[in-house]
Amino acid sequence: MNTLSVVSKLNTRNSLLSLLRISKTKSQILQIQALLTTTNLIIHPFTLNQLLLSLTSPKTLNIVHAQRLFNQIQQPTTFDYNTMIKGYTHSSNPRKAFTFYVNMIGKGILVDSYTYPFVLKACELLMGLSEGREIHGVVVKRGFLSDVFVVNGLIGMYSRCCEMVYAKLVFHGSEVKDLASWNLMLAGLVQSGEMDAAQKVFDEIPDKSVISWSIMIDGYRKKNGDVVSARVLFDRMPTRDLFCWNSMIDGYAKIGDLVAAHQLFDEMPERNVISWSIMIDGYAQHGNPMEALNLFRQMLCQGVRPDVISLMGAISACAQLGALDQGRWIHMFMKRSRIAMDMAVQTALMDMYMKCGSLDEACSMFYSMSEKNVISYNVMISGLGINGFGEEALKCFAEMGREGIPKDDLVFLGVLMACSHAGLVTDGYQTFDSMKRDCGIEPKLEHFSCLIDLLGRAGQLEQALNAIESMPMKPNSALWGTLLMACRTHQNVALAEVVVERLVELKANNCGVYVILSNIYADAGMWEEALRIRKMMRDRKMKKETGRSVIEIDGNIKEFVSGEIHDIWCEELELVIRSFVKMTITWEVMPSCLPSWQV
Repeated sequence: MNTLSVVSKLNTRNSLLSLLRISKTKSQILQIQALLTTTNLIIHPFTLNQLLLSLTSPKTLNIVHAQRLFNQIQQPTTFDYNTMIKGYTHSSNPRKAFTFYVNMIGKGILVDSYTYPFVLKACELLMGLSEGREIHGVVVKRGFLSDVFVVNGLIGMYSRCCEMVYAKLVFHGSEVKDLASWNLMLAGLVQSGEMDAAQKVFDEIPDKSVISWSIMIDGYRKKNGDVVSARVLFDRMPTRDLFCWNSMIDGYAKIGDLVAAHQLFDEMPERNVISWSIMIDGYAQHGNPMEALNLFRQMLCQGVRPDVISLMGAISACAQLGALDQGRWIHMFMKRSRIAMDMAVQTALMDMYMKCGSLDEACSMFYSMSEKNVISYNVMISGLGINGFGEEALKCFAEMGREGIPKDDLVFLGVLMACSHAGLVTDGYQTFDSMKRDCGIEPKLEHFSCLIDLLGRAGQLEQALNAIESMPMKPNSALWGTLLMACRTHQNVALAEVVVERLVELKANNCGVYVILSNIYADAGMWEEALRIRKMMRDRKMKKETGRSVIEIDGNIKEFVSGEIHDIWCEELELVIRSFVKMTITWEVMPSCLPSWQV
């Protein structure tokens, strides 16, 4: 081979290696690998090392090709093994990374200071405390505790394995600490819930970074639910990044303080999709679906591509409002934008269609899902039940059993609700009994409440009372309230009075209870008793909660409010008129007067 040919090949290899360093995608690296192979330049050790490094880089990780390339190396070096250990750690396969380390030791390959941080990271991901301790012993014997990266690897491993005693020993016993060491120690203490110790370490950090502040803010709001302390730190921060802003907003959203969250949201110098998602999901989760949809529209108008969290928040808002057209639009938007719909999103869409009364679309979504879990079945069963298709819900429940999907207490709750709405008393009883007998699930208060509702709707009020009295736990006000509603449906005055006494004992004698009791008296023609209850409510200055309802008209959500005029005085007047009408006018001569009154 002449000199000109050698120089040409060298220039070609250098050019390809230069391209390799600036490559940003897996396909680009594979193309360069193909060129190196066809030109026979890949055999050079340095070329192999550089190619292996690119294939194990986090941004262009292709561990399968990296493993094939490694297998072609006749005499792998420490660098090659370190690169593969790092690559498998990045690929979330820490067990394989640790196996490489063991093989490296077995073949007598020299282990250097770069090896241990990667291996310790693998132990951290594995939660491999015993393996990590072994590495710690080797590190001490070989004198690598003077390397700050090894020290940081040990602190991170012990912190992840919740062994803060050892993490503190390594941290305080090390003479080589950098900012990463402080932050790792801080994060470990926060993760273990030792906020006092974390605060002490935070105060001792010589040069705090934004990450240091963020760890503490996140710790106070997540571990302690202490948004006040988190806000104090947030206000003291010299500089703030997006993570800090989002963390603080999320803290307020989690506790339902959407006013403070929105105020910070408006003050943000810049926002990302996470910022929008926190607010949308926060409003959807805390009973303000209208605002959630408004924010979702604003996000789209500003050109921000929604993520799964914001989409699920918007879908949940549509479900709460019964906004079918808007829910359909979001579904179509996801299809047009080619946004991947995982099982969680598909289940959320199915729930929205169910709650909006579009059973065909809900069923279509359910049966088009490539895989289903217990949550998917629970939404389907509950939705069918709420819409009055009790028998179909039972068939779906049976199908779930045939598919081998394990049942939980929520699925049984959905089946019981379906039986209750459809009046399937026998099936409901059998389902209730099978919970513990067949699945070993102890019925909770919610299951007993469904059973009481089932019996109450069927008019079996005495059986419902017996079921309450034989419960292994103390009934709550909601359960007694269920029986009270059944008393009104079946005009059982005597039992209603007993139920109200129980509610009074539970200090749940609010306005709604007395309104129902008054209506029960009125339905039974006991006008004096009904008026007495209303007078008592007026004397105690009880007020009915304002009633609200929403309706979707041409894709727009309209909200209606009632209660400002129709207060207790008006209802008392209604009772007087009803009493008078009952005594003086028969039903046949008043076919259209007072249509809203249940005469």
